Amino acid sequence: MIDRISGGIDWLVEKQGNIASLLIIPLLFVVVYEVFMRYGFNRPTIWGFEVTMFIYGMHYMFGLSYMDHYDGHVKVDVFVTRMPLKTQLIIKILNHLIISLPVLIGLLIWTTLFGITSTGYLEKNWTSWAPYIWPYKDLMALGVFFLLLQDVSNLLKTIRQLKTIAKEDK
Repeated sequence: MIDRISGGIDWLVEKQGNIASLLIIPLLFVVVYEVFMRYGFNRPTIWGFEVTMFIYGMHYMFGLSYMDHYDGHVKVDVFVTRMPLKTQLIIKILNHLIISLPVLIGLLIWTTLFGITSTGYLEKNWTSWAPYIWPYKDLMALGVFFLLLQDVSNLLKTIRQLKTIAKEDK
């Protein structure tokens, strides 16, 4: 059961990460266009910087869970790596239960409320271009949701690994 849940989450996170990675393409076009207009014609756009920020922000938020899936986040585990594997796994489980999951649940609640409020007002940015920003706030909550899902998957995999080691010790 743990494998099915964890595998399903991993599949979903990997798919959304692959799709989110494609955001680099419109980001590239916006940046090249802005540079071309700014330095080629001395006619910078009023929207280029904001669109770049929005696309990169979505790329970043959806990339968090993808990186967590591949264990690509920076860690300082100088002391933990010197411990026995069983102790490392117990520390990892406690980290998920005491730190990661509560923080991510709180962050999901906060970003969801933030997005709902923004959507309710059909919030716009306070710049001269004044684009709608509520969709990006909703997408931010979705990015945190994927990160929370991946954290649950990582916890389940660590529990499974600890169970496997416990069986081998017997």
